[in-house]
Amino acid sequence: MKALMYYGKENVRIEDVPEPELRPGTIKIHPAFTGICGGDLHLYYDGEESGSNSKDKPHPLSGETLPIVFGHEMSGTIEAIADDVETDMKVGDPVVVESEMACGHCPACKAGNYNDCEVMGFIGVNGWGGGLSEHIVVDARRVYPIGDIPLDQAAMIEPFAVGYHAIRLVDVQPGQTALVGGAGPIGLLLGVILKAKGLKVIMSEISQARKDKALDSHAADVVIDPTKDDLLERVKEETDGKGADVAFDSVGAESVVHQLLSALKAQGHLIIVALHVRPVTMNLTKEMGFGEKFMGGSMGYANDHADAIKLIQDRHIDLSTFITDRIKVEDIVEKGFRPLHEDAEHHIKILVEM
Repeated sequence: MKALMYYGKENVRIEDVPEPELRPGTIKIHPAFTGICGGDLHLYYDGEESGSNSKDKPHPLSGETLPIVFGHEMSGTIEAIADDVETDMKVGDPVVVESEMACGHCPACKAGNYNDCEVMGFIGVNGWGGGLSEHIVVDARRVYPIGDIPLDQAAMIEPFAVGYHAIRLVDVQPGQTALVGGAGPIGLLLGVILKAKGLKVIMSEISQARKDKALDSHAADVVIDPTKDDLLERVKEETDGKGADVAFDSVGAESVVHQLLSALKAQGHLIIVALHVRPVTMNLTKEMGFGEKFMGGSMGYANDHADAIKLIQDRHIDLSTFITDRIKVEDIVEKGFRPLHEDAEHHIKILVEM
């Protein structure tokens, strides 16, 4: 079969590879669409140091070294189901794949928090196949039916679940105000989910194109450019002087962390969703002690896909507004990686077809 293989920095190739075989407990899927995410860009432009396996070092769960089949944000249709799998799903059903890999034995996994696995990885990043192939075989427990959600929109359920999990970490209530730092793909999805849960959403963003997208897509009620307005004062104006109840960092910049903390109400929560590649320097007493503010991290998802899919269906959430292009796999560098890397302001999610 054809598959896009990731060899390392700026090195991906479409190759003929062995077609995966159905095994006990698994489902075989024909991928339809695979999204390109920020992690994929880091791998392509920065190289294998962004992942946890290399040409010489196998991933502890997959046992695979580079090259690996690329792509983890995938949707597709079922081609075959192993005889021992008990499921209501059937051949031809549209589905998505939960791509996290976990050992199942470490303390976090045993507690049900497999997204915090000590050796966590991702299908399509660390092995076990990937969405940028003609066929993939995965454990049945990783496959979720999507009903009438279009397959292209369904490829966004994986990052949608990332946002859903981050929000689930705090007790958000209808009528509260949430402050989201950044109107990139995850920030916009955070806004959509928060609004679906009845919160007022204020978004902080400096890019004009992304400010427009946040408002046009109804992911935010108010968008503030912190380079032009005082974020703290504007948030106070929007909250009768109280401050935001919760905040989410989807940018990964130190300045944004400080801004979000300052705009939180007393005993408010800040959740770090973004990946920070540099350390953040903080005055913990000044920024968190005074006001008894709380800060926590969010990583991936765990037991979130089914609820995330249900929310999309129940609230008739249209994710197509965030799809900025659909491309063929042979164009992934020129029409996928390059525009996302060089012109991220005007792209949210680019989907790839085999």
